[in-house]
Amino acid sequence: MDKQIAFLGTPDFATPILKSIHEHGYKISCVFSQPPKKSKRGYKINKSPVHLLSEQLGINIKTPHKIEEEFEYLKSLNLDLAIVVAYGQILSKDILKLSRNGFINIHASLLPKWRGAAPIQRSLINMDKITGISIMKINQNLDEGPVCNKYPVEILENENAKNLSDRLSKLSAEKILENIDKIFNQKVTFEEQDNFVASYAKKIQKKEGKINWTENANQIIAKINGLYPSPGAWFNFENQRYKILKAELSENSAKLGEIIDDELTISCGEKSLKVIEIQREGKKPQLIKEFLLGSKLKKGIILNND
Repeated sequence: MDKQIAFLGTPDFATPILKSIHEHGYKISCVFSQPPKKSKRGYKINKSPVHLLSEQLGINIKTPHKIEEEFEYLKSLNLDLAIVVAYGQILSKDILKLSRNGFINIHASLLPKWRGAAPIQRSLINMDKITGISIMKINQNLDEGPVCNKYPVEILENENAKNLSDRLSKLSAEKILENIDKIFNQKVTFEEQDNFVASYAKKIQKKEGKINWTENANQIIAKINGLYPSPGAWFNFENQRYKILKAELSENSAKLGEIIDDELTISCGEKSLKVIEIQREGKKPQLIKEFLLGSKLKKGIILNND
């Protein structure tokens, strides 16, 4: 397979897809990823998951702060196709011209629903029943390019963003292969999206993780699952932040925000949630039995929306 392919991606979600393309014999001329980041104290430089995998596979890797810096190099590759998976940079009109078959993006939603930065998280927070992946050709507008294929996936009961992301990534790694072949063989049709039914998955802000106990328990659990593992859904108690990592629905209820038993079941606007796993600020995650051994969170305490 002598077609020239570039891969643009950064997070864990993209790594199974890069690996799949490489292992099936396609020639990846170069990988582009976001630049390494310094750790909080600056003692360590952290390369992206795609950067690390590219080095492991022996693929040429470039990490420009702006991809336009590599315009001439990209042009010299004489690309037949570019695959983009959560790269993290906007591609200009001039860059998009540097591939004969375009820049093909794998997006983790059924477009035009949940265009934007956080489709997996937003679908869970919204309590959607179905999501999936879309294979689209990038244009200059955010996730508005024409789509050639969509692959739906049912969201499992109480599934979190990490698990759903892993499943969608695995599916993408399988489906991108048949799409590459069809694109090269001119056997694929790209259809324009219906902009009138589009919705947008804006970037997650840390403040969104704050739990409001007036919401019903299902909504709060959806937030817990959608924001796992980061930034997480959290509440404050005695000037300490607690992140709920996993919870399940309980039919019991009491006063709003009240801890109603010795297993950290908390009453919500409707029904209640039972905490399964929790993390105190600055501490490691703990299952609830271990956590409660030394916790001040006891039956009868009422958690406020502070």
